[in-house]
Amino acid sequence: MINSLYGKSILNLTELTKEEFLAIIELAVAIKTNPEAYRGVLAGKILAMIFEKNSTRTRVSFEAGIIQLGGQAIVLDSKSTQMGRGEPIKDTANVLSSYVDAIMIRTYSDQMVEELAKEASIPIINGLTDDHHPCQILADFQTIYEQKGKLEGLKLAYIGDGNNMAHSFLLGGSLVGMDISIVTPKGYEPRSEFVEQAQKNAEISGSKIEILNDPTQAVKNADVLVTDVWASMGDEAEQKERAKNFKSFQVNNRLAVQAKKDYLFLHCLPAHRGEEVTADIIDGTHSAIYQEAANRLHAQKALLVKVMANL
Repeated sequence: MINSLYGKSILNLTELTKEEFLAIIELAVAIKTNPEAYRGVLAGKILAMIFEKNSTRTRVSFEAGIIQLGGQAIVLDSKSTQMGRGEPIKDTANVLSSYVDAIMIRTYSDQMVEELAKEASIPIINGLTDDHHPCQILADFQTIYEQKGKLEGLKLAYIGDGNNMAHSFLLGGSLVGMDISIVTPKGYEPRSEFVEQAQKNAEISGSKIEILNDPTQAVKNADVLVTDVWASMGDEAEQKERAKNFKSFQVNNRLAVQAKKDYLFLHCLPAHRGEEVTADIIDGTHSAIYQEAANRLHAQKALLVKVMANL
């Protein structure tokens, strides 16, 4: 089988076909099942990791992942590099391309990541931006697959801010044939271009896309419930206002009872118990948040293998 992702940048999920997306999930499961079989696959490879946003899971999972695959990571804080002093992205991209084999970047601007990929001659991986979080979605869908045995035909309800997670669920779900219901307070809906792309995907995959403002309607008969913090990084100044506007969008037992009895609960973490989700839900029997977090390691190892090894 030809690896169509070798040498390719992954900036968001629109760049993956359904087959490529599922191939990453399948490889992630295989790596998780038998990690020793992949121990030296990236021997001698170096991954540069650039951080403008704080990170726990992204940093540790990528760094541990490349090491476990036989390679090494170099962690760069943008504030302590020339990027933090205004060096053009073009210069950074070309220089790093001569030193390392791939770059993972976690930052704010999607435009900056796009420019980095345009100028670099090595794969660029989006570890998180304001509009996208593709690596988290790969881990989430791996978790759903492990728990439910399939992706196609399921219904996922995302309750909360129409942020990068909402965008990525729309794109990923519509790609694989999963029904996606995004429910937000009025004025916090996901950006229209990502909704439109998801609807185009859904016409091909046969899934259903809903953008709603009624949590009860969105959650009804859902197989998977997902939420996120009400104020993402960069939105902290709006915390009080958002807490008021999102109050009726908390995932709790009164809402979850509308979902299927065997629903799965996911949260990308960090979580604020008592705000977007109650403790009895996130720490309850339906929750798979720690399996989900652990799968960041396996999904990202699969992604690194796909873009860095011509297997």
